[in-house]
Amino acid sequence: MALHGRSYFPLLFIILLSFESCHVARYVYWNYADVSDYKKFPADTIRTGPAFHTFKKSVKTTSLVLPAGYQAGADSASLDAFLEKNQTLAFLIIRNDTLIVENYFRGYNRNSVIPSFSVAKSFLSALFGIALSEGYIRDIHQPVTDYLPELKDPGFRKVTLEDLLTMRSGVSFNEGYNDPFSGAAKFYYGLNLRKYTLELKVVSPPDSAYDYVSCNAQILAMALEKATGRRLSDYFEEKIWKPMGAEQPATWSLDSKKNREARAFCCINAVPGDFARFGQLFLDDGTSDGRQVIPGSWVKESLTIRNDSKDSQGYPYAYYWRVLDDGSFFAKGILGQFIYVYPSKKIVIVRMGEKAGTVVWPEFFRQLAKQL
Repeated sequence: MALHGRSYFPLLFIILLSFESCHVARYVYWNYADVSDYKKFPADTIRTGPAFHTFKKSVKTTSLVLPAGYQAGADSASLDAFLEKNQTLAFLIIRNDTLIVENYFRGYNRNSVIPSFSVAKSFLSALFGIALSEGYIRDIHQPVTDYLPELKDPGFRKVTLEDLLTMRSGVSFNEGYNDPFSGAAKFYYGLNLRKYTLELKVVSPPDSAYDYVSCNAQILAMALEKATGRRLSDYFEEKIWKPMGAEQPATWSLDSKKNREARAFCCINAVPGDFARFGQLFLDDGTSDGRQVIPGSWVKESLTIRNDSKDSQGYPYAYYWRVLDDGSFFAKGILGQFIYVYPSKKIVIVRMGEKAGTVVWPEFFRQLAKQL
């Protein structure tokens, strides 16, 4: 998710001061989402457990050749040069639970916090699967109003939890990132997410068509909090962050200090290695160091293609994951944040970026993985 360009005309400062709570003013001032956004918003802290999962260290250097289709002159003839040119901040490859590539660019390092943007949706899906296994959620086919009866539009009575997970809810929402009046801008920069969410309307029959809109994840998260009786960040810390062996604390950005509603559709902020640990968790069918963190059945379900849903690049869309025809799958964020998993070769690739650029990153990852 995201939001282009910045202007410094004095009038904008006047607008900002006059309408402090207006998301349009905040959009105009801050504009398109960037990797420093986690510093702008209040956040819940997600703590680590007593031990973290340690990737084994490779005893030999891994040399990867930049795939031929991506070579464009001397400045991008090597993998590192290509990654830096294309505004990469962190690039990790894990194979067989062994860290074989770890590169950072533009002043970033292994301790640098980077926003996940929509990669957070894949974390949310996993958390939902845990709540389902623990009995907090009775059935994925329940209407969301079983948990959020306060949703104002009666059309939500026909929207199931699965409809939200598959982006097939029929909810009206403008995901336009370059429009300060869009729903995306309002959700990203607004200060009262609960109010905005409860006012949403269903305009199409649920499960009739795929439409990627971030509000679906926000609705799902609010239903999850109601079902568990827990704050999203607290439940996430207990059920995923600590047991998967995260190395460093993370944060989950909130809408405001007053309302403290998690921006559940985005905005988990963490170090690159911990995003890799989450990818490893899914590669290992939900286990970490012998402990079942996410039910294996949910890992399988969340990666199952069950309808004609495809994203803007043509990738099949499952439960907040994209799935490829070779069995690989990935989580994706607006600035080119990726957790890419290639099960047949036991590979996890994490790319965190300042911008996504024009590279079709999943295909790039696949070409690299074929060399290993």
